Amino acid sequence: MRAQDSATATTTIAVTATEGSTSGRTATTGRTTATGRTATTGPTVTGGRTVTGGRSAPAPRTRGTLLALLGVVSFSLTFPSTVWGLESFGPWSLVAVRSTLAALIAGAFLLAGRVPLPERRHWAGLAVVAGGVVIGFPLLTTLALQTSTTSHAAVVVGLLPLTTATLAAIRTGRRPSRTFWFAAVSGAVVVIAFTIQQSGGALSTGDLYLFGALLVCAAGYTEGGRLASLMPGWQVIGWALVLCLPLMAVASAVTLSIEPVHLNAHGVIGLVWVAAGSTFFGLYVWYRGMAEIGIPKASQLQLAQPLLTLFWSVFLLGETLPLAAPLAAVGVLVCIAVTQRAKS
Repeated sequence: MRAQDSATATTTIAVTATEGSTSGRTATTGRTTATGRTATTGPTVTGGRTVTGGRSAPAPRTRGTLLALLGVVSFSLTFPSTVWGLESFGPWSLVAVRSTLAALIAGAFLLAGRVPLPERRHWAGLAVVAGGVVIGFPLLTTLALQTSTTSHAAVVVGLLPLTTATLAAIRTGRRPSRTFWFAAVSGAVVVIAFTIQQSGGALSTGDLYLFGALLVCAAGYTEGGRLASLMPGWQVIGWALVLCLPLMAVASAVTLSIEPVHLNAHGVIGLVWVAAGSTFFGLYVWYRGMAEIGIPKASQLQLAQPLLTLFWSVFLLGETLPLAAPLAAVGVLVCIAVTQRAKS
């Protein structure tokens, strides 16, 4: 131990270096007061985990993966909830009302936190997020679900990870490894093969809506992931929702006066979930996760979303599970594992 006089007469600075069984060296920096007690400052990193104040916190990569997975689980309930919502509302009014309610929730959080307005340079990106994930994806998928089953829509939207990774590579200039791309394309091939096998090789109008939803949603995810590295993820989706509030409030009033409304328990639950669960909470944890682990790796976690949606479609909607689903599940999960280990 080496002791040096500090700037004050009653305080010395003690630095102790120890080498233990953990990888690397552990340094403890303390301050010895006049009473003889040592107060440590700063975090200690041990075995890949950050210990602050005696508590162990998960590394950013692990935390980001968990947050992104929580977002995937939230998103997997979107299609079944939309089907429930369509029992009470028309497609246009359901989208308008869900966005309005989500914007009100987001606005309340922003006001409670006294969050300042984003810088002017961020508004263009927020507009892309709003157009892609707040308006475009909900509208196109809701229109598709009028003719497509939840399970069919789920596997088509399984192409979203590859679409997002491609747009992210173009937008950010990053180039994932060949292993990453091979696994991502393989996962997409599994999803496409599953879709063709289930649809008999014919694409419907609902499929066209779904493919359009892929493009706009991938653009929103890419821009939202970029913004989430500059501001908290919940503020990204919060301001995107608030940006849409005037338009969606007017659209709600108009569509509710045109489309019939037949309220029931399923319809109300479905509306509440797609507004509060999928649109606000799901996107909050999703963008925060993307900011910590990167857009390409986070997007590949969504390969599990169709399989989760298939489970919910059987459990909540009583749809028949396709026999090819277990095989697709194994293939997709293998691709997820490879993409998560591949270097960018």
